[in-house]
Amino acid sequence: MKPRIAVLPGDPSGVGPEMTVKLLRRAQNLEAAELLLIADPLVLASGERIAGGAALDPLRLESLDALRFEPGRPSLLVQNTLGGRPPVLGESNAHSGKASFEAMQAATEAVRRGLVDGIVFAPLNKHSLRLGGLAHEDELRYMQERFEVPGFVCEFNITGSLWTSRVTSHVPLAEVAALITGPAVQDAVHIIRGALQSAGVQAPRIAVSGLNPHAGDGGSIGREEIEIIEPAVRALQAQGIDARGPYSPDTVFIGARRGDFDAVVSMYHDQGQIAMKLMGFEQGVTLHGGLPVPVATSASGSAFDIAGRGVANIEGLQKAFELCVRMASPR
Repeated sequence: MKPRIAVLPGDPSGVGPEMTVKLLRRAQNLEAAELLLIADPLVLASGERIAGGAALDPLRLESLDALRFEPGRPSLLVQNTLGGRPPVLGESNAHSGKASFEAMQAATEAVRRGLVDGIVFAPLNKHSLRLGGLAHEDELRYMQERFEVPGFVCEFNITGSLWTSRVTSHVPLAEVAALITGPAVQDAVHIIRGALQSAGVQAPRIAVSGLNPHAGDGGSIGREEIEIIEPAVRALQAQGIDARGPYSPDTVFIGARRGDFDAVVSMYHDQGQIAMKLMGFEQGVTLHGGLPVPVATSASGSAFDIAGRGVANIEGLQKAFELCVRMASPR
C-alpha cells in the first residue's frame, strides 16, 4: 500500500502555495503516495497563478468523512478560512495565519483518525500562526499536544546525509543554560538515534556539542561540559550508543561535513541551524521528531520578500516529501 500523506501549503502570504503547486505537479510525487492537500481553494489558486502552467485539478472533498483518492491525482480537503478574500502576499497577517493554522488542525485530525500516515507542509510563518490562533511555542509543541505525546520532542534539521537535533529550541538565549541537563542531553541523542534508524541508518554515529566556546576550555569558560554534558555522553555510551563529545561548537561541524558523524546534537537553536543552513540551505529539511507519524518541511522559511515572483526553489520541500514518504508506515 502507498502511504497517505497530508500536504499543507504553508503560509498563504509567502512562497508556500507556489512551492506546493510545483511539488504536486511532479508525476513521481503523485505516484509515490496518496496525497491529501488541505487548503482554501483561494490559496491553491494563488499558488497556481504564481507558479504558472496548468492547474492541478484535484479531487475535491468537503470533509474527512468523504476521504477518497484517485490514481495520479491529489485530493483536496476544501477549507474556507480566507472568507472569500485572496491572500495578501509578502506580509505577516492574521488571515494567512488562521488559514495555515486551521490546515494544520485538519491534518492533525486526519492523523488522529488514522486517515493519513504523515504530514508535509510548505514554509509557515510563526508570527502569522500566533496572530491566527496558535498559542504554543511552535507547531511542534502544538502537534505534541494534539497527539498526546509525553516527554521530549525535537526538530531535526537535515542536509544531505547529516542530521542535527538540539537540546533546546525556540526559547530565548538567556534561558538556554538553565535548560541544559543530563536527561535533556540524553533525550536529544535518543530521539535522533531512533529517527535515523527509522530512516535506514542502522548504527548512527552521534556527536554531542558543548555549550560554551571551545567546549568550556577545561572549565575556564564554563563548567556545563564537565558537570552535565560529558557525564551524559558517558551514560549514553554505557547504553551501547555511539555518542561522542562534547566537542567544541565551532569545529564539530567540520568533522560532520567530512562524514565523521551521522548526526550532531547541538545545545541550542542557532548553534546547529547556522552551520546546517550554510552547508545546504536550498536542500535543507526540517523533521519533527518524537511524533507518531513523520512531519516534515523544508528548512527555508516563508520568504515574504520573494512571494508572488514565481522563483521559489522547492528542492528542500521535495527532499522533505521524499523523507516523509520513506518514513511513513502505511495503514
